[in-house]
Amino acid sequence: MLGFTMMLFSSTLVFPLAVSAWTGDGALEAFVKGFLVVAGSGMVLWLTTRRYRSELRPRDGFLLVSLAWTLLPLLAAIPLLLYFHHAGRPLSFTDAYFEAVSGLTTTGATVLSGLDSLPPSVNLWRATLIWIGGMGILVLAVAILPLLGVGGYQAFRAETPGPMKDEKLTPRIASTAKALYGVYFGLSILCLVAYRAAGLPWFEAWCHMATTMGLGGFSTRDAGFQSFDSVAVEGVAMVFMLIAGINFATHFNALSQRSLRAYLRCPQTLPYLAVVLGSGLLVAAYLYWERVYTEPLAALRYAMFNTISVATTTGYANTDYALWPVAAPVLMLLLSAFATSAGSTGSGIKMIRVVLLCKQARQEIIGILHPHAVAPVRIGGRLVENRVLASVLAFMLVYGGSLVVLTLTLMVSGLEPVTAASAVFATLNNTGPGLGPLGPMGNFSGLGDFQTWVCIFAMLIGRLELFTFLVLFTPAFWRR
Repeated sequence: MLGFTMMLFSSTLVFPLAVSAWTGDGALEAFVKGFLVVAGSGMVLWLTTRRYRSELRPRDGFLLVSLAWTLLPLLAAIPLLLYFHHAGRPLSFTDAYFEAVSGLTTTGATVLSGLDSLPPSVNLWRATLIWIGGMGILVLAVAILPLLGVGGYQAFRAETPGPMKDEKLTPRIASTAKALYGVYFGLSILCLVAYRAAGLPWFEAWCHMATTMGLGGFSTRDAGFQSFDSVAVEGVAMVFMLIAGINFATHFNALSQRSLRAYLRCPQTLPYLAVVLGSGLLVAAYLYWERVYTEPLAALRYAMFNTISVATTTGYANTDYALWPVAAPVLMLLLSAFATSAGSTGSGIKMIRVVLLCKQARQEIIGILHPHAVAPVRIGGRLVENRVLASVLAFMLVYGGSLVVLTLTLMVSGLEPVTAASAVFATLNNTGPGLGPLGPMGNFSGLGDFQTWVCIFAMLIGRLELFTFLVLFTPAFWRR
């Protein structure tokens, strides 16, 4: 399974390879060698193990997903290492792996500078990693697993974000994966056309489409959206960031039923939109009140764009919001922890868990007032099992513990508290920019190797929703 996934992943290198050959940007050799290494190693692994076939058990699914999300960035880093070495700007293995992990986990944090002068194929590869990671390379693999004669349901459950993993859009899991990827691909085409119509050249339209739909935030320019200074381009970005933050199963249901009622019935969509858009208006009013912007429309433009960007864990910026009064960027960063929907390309706690926790808190208050009342928690008219509520509480405990432990680790390594906390918050929630030197106009290149590896670990466990990855470190996982 892992070998097949590697071979599938190698096909994505053909795109930047072709662009490099077409433009003659000097990165062709790096992508050719990278393709050969990735495809060759995947084929060897697949050929030597393909005679062993069996249905995946739950622990197999967890192991496969964790291996894929740690190994694929290693393979994705190969072209980066080769190009920068050939260009006389050697990139350390730690930084190359960080960049690749940041791409595939849709974090969007970077250690690179001089993006405007990078070869088009390198910027294209960075953006493509975000797009691939958006829905997950394993969803695509699961969609064609019947060709191997191996069931993929356990892999799909391990890859699916959020606590409601057992819902299926279609009776067959392969059809479900295809449906999700079909919606993702269709919306990506619409986003690409919209960016082009807003005035971006096709190349930049593709790169920013990929990072918008993947909610990753990599850009082809150091200044990001600030360099475009276009209300139309920012409008396209805001619309599709909001769309990508909604559960893709809800998009599928709305399309298949040809009705917007699917969004109204979804327990996450309306709270998600209310929180993100309401917070954007609140930040705009605050900035206008503090006279950061003297024009209400200017305050609305910059507040809404950056709030939507950070809340959806994308990480774009059209201004250096680190210069705003500190309450605004802190609020935006907090939103990135929970605003997006489970089943979207966003990360963090997910809105469904917050909804469940709020309903559970309400029931506890009712229980205090009426000790003998029976008031179960319901979502969308359906009873929520106690095991789901218990898993949400356990997730929140592990999430909070991870924030504290990783922040203290960075502080012990020498980072000052605000930078350490924002680095962990930005990487654990796969948001990208943090505060201080890690802000929207900075990057992560100033971190030491150990600090970078802590952030890598945070990105991985954040993308895999903690338990999928951390379960590998329990003795019970390895016992027969």
